[in-house]
Amino acid sequence: MRRFGYLGKVINVYKFRTMYPFSEYLQQYIYEKNKLQEGGKFKDDFRISTLGRFMRKYWLDELPMIMNLLKGDLKLVGVRPLSKQYLSLYSEELQQKRLQFKPGLIPPFYADLPKTLDEIMASENRYLDQYSKHPIRTDIKYFFASFKQIIFKKARSN
Repeated sequence: MRRFGYLGKVINVYKFRTMYPFSEYLQQYIYEKNKLQEGGKFKDDFRISTLGRFMRKYWLDELPMIMNLLKGDLKLVGVRPLSKQYLSLYSEELQQKRLQFKPGLIPPFYADLPKTLDEIMASENRYLDQYSKHPIRTDIKYFFASFKQIIFKKARSN
């Protein structure tokens, strides 16, 4: 999947297919028709296959992203690389700020579990502000906060 990475460079993010072929071309339509559900995913997204729902539930679709981590396109903790359509939902200021940093595999989303797009943007903004001042300390803090939410509170992004 083509996503925006560090300095706006388009990177190919590896994932197992969880949607029907050519579904990426329907993102704008899905957003206009259904908007977003709690947690920031597209609401009533018919593009996801039955196997895809299972894979997403257990994050199996994310395993190939380890290749992006090894290639250096992603770091362990950071804002997720976004598609052009999803990135366009963000404020211009946050779009520019996001592109100044390498995206990550584990997003700040899991540290504080925002529900709306505005909360997601605020969460990412906080993370990026902290990361710009103390990168290593911030990533360690967010890694363990996310780990706690995922393991002990069973946090999921739907």
